[in-house]
Amino acid sequence: MLAKLSTRPAVRRCAGASALALALFGAGLPAAAADQPQPDLSRFYRQKLTWAPCRGTAMPKDLQCAKVTVPLDYARPGAGTLDVALARYRASGTSQGSLLLNFGGPGAAGIPSLAAEGKQFMDLTKGYDLVTFDPRGVGRSSPVSCGDGSDEASAVTEKDTDISRPRTLLNRLRQAADQCARSSGPVLAHIGTVNASRDLDVIRQALGDGRLNYLGFSYGSRLGAVYAAQFPGKVGRVVLDGVDTLTESLAEQGVAGAEGQQTALDDFLDWCTTDLGCPFGRDRRRAGDQVIRLVRSLDENPVPTDFGGSFSGQDLVGAIGQALYSRDLWPSLERALASLVDDGDTRGVLAFTTGGIGLPSHERHRTDGGLTDAQDVPADNLPAALMAINCADDPDRPTAARLTEDLKDLRAAYDQASPVFGRYRLTQLLLYYGRPRGTDFIRDRVKDVRSAKMLLVGTRGDPATPYRWAVETADRLGPSAVVLDNKGEGHTGYSSSLCVHRKVNDFLLYGSLPASGSSCPADASRQSAASDSTG
Repeated sequence: MLAKLSTRPAVRRCAGASALALALFGAGLPAAAADQPQPDLSRFYRQKLTWAPCRGTAMPKDLQCAKVTVPLDYARPGAGTLDVALARYRASGTSQGSLLLNFGGPGAAGIPSLAAEGKQFMDLTKGYDLVTFDPRGVGRSSPVSCGDGSDEASAVTEKDTDISRPRTLLNRLRQAADQCARSSGPVLAHIGTVNASRDLDVIRQALGDGRLNYLGFSYGSRLGAVYAAQFPGKVGRVVLDGVDTLTESLAEQGVAGAEGQQTALDDFLDWCTTDLGCPFGRDRRRAGDQVIRLVRSLDENPVPTDFGGSFSGQDLVGAIGQALYSRDLWPSLERALASLVDDGDTRGVLAFTTGGIGLPSHERHRTDGGLTDAQDVPADNLPAALMAINCADDPDRPTAARLTEDLKDLRAAYDQASPVFGRYRLTQLLLYYGRPRGTDFIRDRVKDVRSAKMLLVGTRGDPATPYRWAVETADRLGPSAVVLDNKGEGHTGYSSSLCVHRKVNDFLLYGSLPASGSSCPADASRQSAASDSTG
């Protein structure tokens, strides 16, 4: 599932590091002004959809595609529009409307996700048309980009974060932000979850549904929570699985994310060193040191790839981080690392990357608001959109003086959180420098939602969205939120727990909502899958 592509992982908070993160990024924008009269959006809400078979060799024959037109700027609907790409599987039984799916990210395109993973959701077609979409700035819907692999933005992510020369570093970061703005077109100024939520309501109306029925994974839970705050009277049956934080800053998430990924890596090494095929041997203490040495060696001497580029230690860190989202991937990760260590073969680890290392698209993608052809979506769209959406959702930006003052302490906090993932996560955080402040709507106004009951699924062993975020978000949303405690592991519960799968389906299909505080035990058959899979 593409929910596993989220790059906002965190498991627990490091108290000292969080205090530093709060100090650095704590100054937000003023509270939102009182609501103003809304401009006339009636022409967008009167749309009728035209469905046709999806084009492309990878598209299932029974998957249908359409588009819906939305304002580029909801405050000025006459200033331009953009098209949002949709796809659906028709209901196999008696339809009670549509069920919207968001697979996470942010930055993951919904249509290829549904095309590839749709079998997981076919039992929901007993009662729904299954519908997904590429959010604005993502996939075919005016995709954002930071340019091809030779640009300044890529250079910042692939080179070391040189804190000894902060002025040079900050100049490069600002150049990277400017490059992304030039490459992305007008949608960049109007990207983010608040606008995507408004698009979601236009989609709901175009589908002919009085209320939104929705299943959102990982980042998709943030989108669902924002929708509930903006349109509480339109909430139908909503499930949020792998619940995102609504309050923690990007800096806090980065520190906790490095720590969480380190914990997941430690769990993987505990397993790996019991297997004869582990490339780091059978000595658990030495295995952790060998991973660190491998990363540092590749940073100093990147190896070539089949694409003609190079593969660095930080590329490896990103690939490992993705593979750690599910225990089911551990055997594949072990084999990929063995190929890299023994033969210098990067193909296995490259399979876990989420963008930024593939062949860049040199086609000029559309900037007129129309849909982009699938083959012309920029290769870096996922990481570029992830950065842009997170940026738009977060109001905190340090000044150059503040960042320079605190950079050494921040680097120490990230390194303490993880000797493997710390630098990677810090580099991601620093890339937000030079970009405009985001909205304060999510932190200040997504709370005390008076809507129909929503089901929030939190997984105890989730390396990306910690269980405490489900509890904290439920407290913020108020009595409308019901928490299901999944005592298993892995990122999100629907695809990894038979119990969660059944309870979510019962709620979505039949309205049978579990009592708040209900739990699902760890799925023994899935927990042992990684141990049993050796070929």
